[in-house]
Amino acid sequence: MTIEPDIEVGEPKTAAAGFPAVAVSLGMAVKQMGPVRTARNLLRLNQVDGFDCMSCAWPDPDPEHRHTAEFCENGAKAVAWEGDTRRIGREFFAAHSLADLETRSEYWMGQQGRLTEPMVRRAGGTHYEPISWDAAFALVAEHLNALGSPDEALFYTSGRASNEAAFVYQLFARAYGTNNLPDCSNMCHESTSVGLADTIGIGKGSVSLDDIHEADLIVISGQNPGTNHPRMLSALEIAKNDGATIVAINPLREAGLLKFNNPQKPSGMAGRGTELADQYLQIRSDGDLALWQALGHLLLARGVADEEFIAEHTVGFDAYAEHLREIDRDEVLAATGLRWAQIEELADVFARSHKIVNCWAMGITQHRNAVATIKEFVNVALLQGMIGKPGAGLCPVRGHSNVQGDRTMGIWERSPDSFLDALRDEFGFEPPREHGLDAVKAVRALRDGAAHVFVGLGGNFVSAMSDTAVTEAALRGARLTVQISTKLNRSHVVCGETALILPTLGRTEKDLSGGTEQRVTVEDSMSAVHASRGRMEPASADLRSEVGILCGIAAATLGDRHGIPWHAFAEDYDEIRHRIARVVPGCDDYAEKIRARGGFTLPHPPRDSRTFPTEPGRAVFSVSPLAAVQVPEGRLVLQTMRSHDQFNTTIYGLDDRYRGIHHGRRVVFIGAADLAELGFADGDVVDLVSEWEDGVERRADGFRLVEYSTPKGCVAAYYPETNPLIPLASVALESNTPTSKWVVVRLVRP
Repeated sequence: MTIEPDIEVGEPKTAAAGFPAVAVSLGMAVKQMGPVRTARNLLRLNQVDGFDCMSCAWPDPDPEHRHTAEFCENGAKAVAWEGDTRRIGREFFAAHSLADLETRSEYWMGQQGRLTEPMVRRAGGTHYEPISWDAAFALVAEHLNALGSPDEALFYTSGRASNEAAFVYQLFARAYGTNNLPDCSNMCHESTSVGLADTIGIGKGSVSLDDIHEADLIVISGQNPGTNHPRMLSALEIAKNDGATIVAINPLREAGLLKFNNPQKPSGMAGRGTELADQYLQIRSDGDLALWQALGHLLLARGVADEEFIAEHTVGFDAYAEHLREIDRDEVLAATGLRWAQIEELADVFARSHKIVNCWAMGITQHRNAVATIKEFVNVALLQGMIGKPGAGLCPVRGHSNVQGDRTMGIWERSPDSFLDALRDEFGFEPPREHGLDAVKAVRALRDGAAHVFVGLGGNFVSAMSDTAVTEAALRGARLTVQISTKLNRSHVVCGETALILPTLGRTEKDLSGGTEQRVTVEDSMSAVHASRGRMEPASADLRSEVGILCGIAAATLGDRHGIPWHAFAEDYDEIRHRIARVVPGCDDYAEKIRARGGFTLPHPPRDSRTFPTEPGRAVFSVSPLAAVQVPEGRLVLQTMRSHDQFNTTIYGLDDRYRGIHHGRRVVFIGAADLAELGFADGDVVDLVSEWEDGVERRADGFRLVEYSTPKGCVAAYYPETNPLIPLASVALESNTPTSKWVVVRLVRP
């Protein structure tokens, strides 16, 4: 059992940012990068002539409205983590066996420094050892070309990859012969992509940053912007100061939804910031579907439907209205844990608002009923005509910097025939048409011996996936694992029989591939595409760019097959962008458009012209049963989440100061009523045991109970420590996303 003896618990904060955010940001940056590198890097972060933040995908303001310091605390932490002056080379791996590294925490591994040269773990070896780039590429090619079928290989993508790298990667996979392109979206916003595509015809949000500023009602569901998307707070402040109402719907009370002390303003630095949430609904986990059906029911009764919009632009309204004509109030209250008066108050706010933006994140997408819930968001927006008008729309907030761009570039196991046809016409080969494997199915394929090679473009797949024991065993069973990375993580340690670590340039660093300074592009949560160019000297002369590594693997594996110019792509990224322009919808003249200050915005028919590329040619009202998973007596529902010192599986530090946690991570946030009812006290140490129909006992041991404001029956803890509790088979309907926000657990005394 793991117990953290130094952990301290204090009072949670009631405001985000301010002077503490500045102090923590600069302190961590100077410690890891030094003062000169800190100034050079942070002043170029999110600037037109600089590099895009590798943290969240919140959009940048127009160039003329950007601050000199256009970054948040977590962005500064991400830059410091990448700009680390410490180094990992062959001496480190000679001193640390795989058995030793397995005992180390994610935090410890991230603190060792930047990877500097390609490394290989040979079959049967106990240590990684150096390997040349050419030998590494040849080794990958040898394994790939020895497979019985291309579908025995898996090509995973993290959201930090650039558009150019993503396009080359999917091109290589399909030229090789497979659509096995799992990506991090499968674990986070896949429910959004499915729900929006089914209803409005495009799996992306329909708002711009200006819409956030102009809205008179902003609803934030299952999202904690203070930690996960801090730059969003500036946009909320602008809207609030212009009279907007903000409603927060979230199980835990979060500082970033209560008040924002803007560090760009003297008043914010002094703690006199902007109050944010006018109404805060602490909903039970997975109660959002019931809430939004009740909201639709009340809005219909109030007669606020936009009848002209519904008639001209939608189908399915009559069935939707009939479904919600009567609603079981007791069922809604049981599912949500709210009072009916709170829901009535929310309906009144909707009814009197003319410009409504609905925002959400993984607190919505990682439930069994996630897709149905997102369709209810769409239903309410369609009911009031809140798509395709200024100051209104749907706003899924992506968690990783270019996860949306990866999908646009074709990183999808189920790309439509139209995209595959465009690839065929441009490159002269017939891409595979059978759908590939997503992240969950990829683990199953490795587990069952149906796949043997795993290539990871960034990320930390082992720690990001659910059912940790199963995932780790699956990766260990691979013949070859390849990780393209900047820093050490657990996916390098839990590896295949043969394993490669291929170190890549970071966003902050100069890319001189082909002897000229290259730039890459990314897409944010609001479909804006812009250039990113690092200016710092690389951590090692032996690093290569993501594009260069992928083209090297592709050339070694495929040779001259199909005549794809891998070498030319690696030497000049404009050559890739010219192909993107001819293959990817909306990317005409791509190389020219990204040279514009601030880039350009991809077309979005529902937003731009109120046209909906669905099968019926209109937006679709949906009918979903009101479903809420029942919890057995004496059990709790656990949601996994990030700490404030964390970005996805990357652990920057061991504090979560907004929630009052210091020097540790193994905590469970639990309400006072549940503590009393179950016979525990604040500070007790417990083991977590999850309960599922498969009868397998899954445990995570040694967690300190922390009394916190959360609904009765609902608790929360950090991932990846709690990922072992979630079975691989527990996924959202339709999207196959792991249900990380709905884990039935019991607390057990050690």
